[in-house]
Amino acid sequence: MSRWGILLALALVVAASPVPAAGQVDERTQVFAATPDRVWGVVRSVLGSLGWKVDKEDPAVGWLLTESRRLEGEDYGVYAKGTRHRLRVVVKAQDGGRTAVTVERRVWRSERILWMDTEEDVQVADRAVERQVLDAIGRSL
Repeated sequence: MSRWGILLALALVVAASPVPAAGQVDERTQVFAATPDRVWGVVRSVLGSLGWKVDKEDPAVGWLLTESRRLEGEDYGVYAKGTRHRLRVVVKAQDGGRTAVTVERRVWRSERILWMDTEEDVQVADRAVERQVLDAIGRSL
């Protein structure tokens, strides 16, 4: 293949690649033009409005962890089996009064028999939940 053919192929690949929205670093991170304190309050408000309860948080460091939510399965007290997920949100100050927000979702299968719990992480390519949270934060700012 000639040099021009290779350059044309590379140009086509780059042109077909998805372009992040303004302020979007990747699928799970977005930079907002607001201070970390303002973003922190909006993050907590947005999570609550989307039905996510905060389990743990450290505003000084800039992270919070939601309670897990069931995606599928059943829970009978001493026996439970299903798939769950939870969010970890990281808020980091950037230069120029901007703030980066990263939403990480952990999905896992779990089973509990009496008091013995087992968990197995599930790899998920779909980032719709993360985008939903970031989009809601952007609309609220």
